[in-house]
Amino acid sequence: MEDEALFIQRLTQKDTQEDAFRDLVSRYKKPLYSHLRTLLLDHADTDDVLQNSFIKIFQNIDKFKGESKLFSWMFRIATNEALTFLKQKAHKNQFSYNELSEFLVEELQEDDLYNGDEIQLLLHKAVITLPEKQQLVFKMKYYENLDYQTISEILETSVGALKASYHHAVKKIELFLKDH
Repeated sequence: MEDEALFIQRLTQKDTQEDAFRDLVSRYKKPLYSHLRTLLLDHADTDDVLQNSFIKIFQNIDKFKGESKLFSWMFRIATNEALTFLKQKAHKNQFSYNELSEFLVEELQEDDLYNGDEIQLLLHKAVITLPEKQQLVFKMKYYENLDYQTISEILETSVGALKASYHHAVKKIELFLKDH
């Protein structure tokens, strides 16, 4: 893999931008899809938000300042796109954020692309009981195995606050699972 600075340079120069962006999509499509799928649960919604995220990344690559890794910057854009999408979907369907989350978990059971078992479904049900920020932190740490520093760059939150959020999330999930 080439040096990130050179890659970013290729992304911002008109004569190399198209090929570099194809490389970027090829390199990050799967991890971004996986990340978005944990947030959105629905395959079709995930595809839509992934496409919108790549469009936004392409449109704003010249604004990337290098204050974080390119990966973190792109994940921040995708995360924000997903949260905006969820809020719009909730509003459109006259759901609260939590009601929408419950609806999405129920829909997940019907999704042909979902191959989880009952335990995984129960974990999803536990996760949606968490406040939004704890959900994000838990999903990034547990499902995606991202380190706290990377999550910190994506969510623009201190590592200490993330560790506390994750700890509280795990405790709440443990209580939920004991009760169910």
